[in-house]
Amino acid sequence: MKITELRTQLRDLGVDELGAKERELADQLFRMRIQKSMGQLEAPEKIRNVRRDLARVKTIIRQKQG
Repeated sequence: MKITELRTQLRDLGVDELGAKERELADQLFRMRIQKSMGQLEAPEKIRNVRRDLARVKTIIRQKQG
């Protein structure tokens, strides 16, 4: 999925839905970090993508709140 498509989809969500997405991404990041420490993570570059998606969600939440 392209970044512009992702941004458009995220901006269409409400604050509650974005909060749920934030929790989901944070949990996913946590699990990926544990897998990485145990040497079981197959694609370490996915961590970077999840971190960036989490930052995008947090940014949009802040913009909508204030």
